[in-house]
Amino acid sequence: MTTRNRKSAHTRSDNADPSLIGQAILSLIGKVPSSKEPKSRQPAQDARRKANAAAAKAALAAGALALPPGVVGWLTILPEMMGVWKIQKQLVADIAAIYGKQSTLTPEQVVYCLFQHTAAQGVRDLVVRVGERALVRKASPLLIRNITRRIGAKLAQKAAGKGMARWVPVIGAVGMGAYAYVDTAQVAATAIDLFEGVIEVEAVEVDGR
Repeated sequence: MTTRNRKSAHTRSDNADPSLIGQAILSLIGKVPSSKEPKSRQPAQDARRKANAAAAKAALAAGALALPPGVVGWLTILPEMMGVWKIQKQLVADIAAIYGKQSTLTPEQVVYCLFQHTAAQGVRDLVVRVGERALVRKASPLLIRNITRRIGAKLAQKAAGKGMARWVPVIGAVGMGAYAYVDTAQVAATAIDLFEGVIEVEAVEVDGR
């Protein structure tokens, strides 16, 4: 690859649009998924089992989408992120069900579990932790939009690294698969920590102003 092409690739990666990522997140969180998982007598063990399976699935999906080289591969960044988020979203619902909390699962809890480890500042308005208790704030549409913009800005920085990896297809695919595996494991850890405790959901919407 020529120096000019490398520079062009770098520019496209660095210019990942936060608003597009924010819109993708907004479309993703509109509906809480259902789960077929029954309430478990050993929730921690069963949650880890689901987490391992979901992490492997996410790694496979991310690695496959990272295989196309160059510009074509760069165009798969957002679809890759969306694919992994959908797997993680279902994982959160499954873990909630395993802990017997599927019926009280809200979009705010899903967003918190998905992005707390990568964009903690972005989700800071959603869940307040006090010891083993978690107060979940019911977010207004305005707050949700603000949160998705914050998360989009943060993840746009990570998308730059994903874009550069597309120019080394096989190694990049392995790296993206490994990242998706670890990322999904972190989502599971956040979900387990949340659902193991007492959750209280505020009845009044918060607009975050």
